[in-house]
Amino acid sequence: MTSWLVAYLALGAFAGFFAGLLGVGGGAVMVPILAVMFAAQGFADAHLMHLALGTSMATIIFTSISSLRAHHQHGAVLWPVVKSIAPGIVVGTLAGAQIAAHVPTRPLAIFFTLFMSYVAIQMILNVKPKPSRELPGTLGMFSVGAGIGGISALVAIGGGSLSVPFMTWCNVKIHNAIGTSAAIGFPIAVAGTVGYMISGYGATNLPAGSFGFIYLPALAGTVVASMVVAPYGARLAHTLPVATLKKVFAGVIIILLIKMLHGLYG
Repeated sequence: MTSWLVAYLALGAFAGFFAGLLGVGGGAVMVPILAVMFAAQGFADAHLMHLALGTSMATIIFTSISSLRAHHQHGAVLWPVVKSIAPGIVVGTLAGAQIAAHVPTRPLAIFFTLFMSYVAIQMILNVKPKPSRELPGTLGMFSVGAGIGGISALVAIGGGSLSVPFMTWCNVKIHNAIGTSAAIGFPIAVAGTVGYMISGYGATNLPAGSFGFIYLPALAGTVVASMVVAPYGARLAHTLPVATLKKVFAGVIIILLIKMLHGLYG
């Protein structure tokens, strides 16, 4: 258990840094690595992805708090946007977590891989939607929030890969989009965590230390490190060439996805 705790701490530090730097929540890194770790520990195959997704989502609660505080100190969080999109985020995330619980591990892993590959390609190509409109009204923000929340729950991300492009498309400056995305990650993480706890209640063959689909030892290790490191990533976001770092990060994601699929299907 000690060696696995060290591994969880290292994972939390790595994921927390990029959560703060890019506003991506850390799930893109955490889910495939947790899936591999859980498989190596002999967890039941039926719930590998559910545990990885649920644990990652719970971790994002803490990384988002740490990250959004740092972005708020830089004046980068648009709180009226957070307030208007949050109701849809909560509804969509709760629904997404319930859907994920009824999808078997391997199809869920394929969906996660396809979505994150799309995100990685966007990062490599540095795709930026042209600002062409303003943020929608109340109903529009609710609908967008529900969509972002639902997909975020299915792939256990903080929503940055969806909310940042959406906001920049709506003429929000990139640093404000990243900072606001970090704040949006909090309601996504809370609702998603509750959803995975509920959907995992009563599931069989879960490892000791599980609370629904949340594996508490992994949560504790990753949270400690990610909360310490995330603010440094958020500060560096205002000084480093983020486009270049995104390409490196995208390459890491692709490698991790290949490793995860090999572990599940190899």
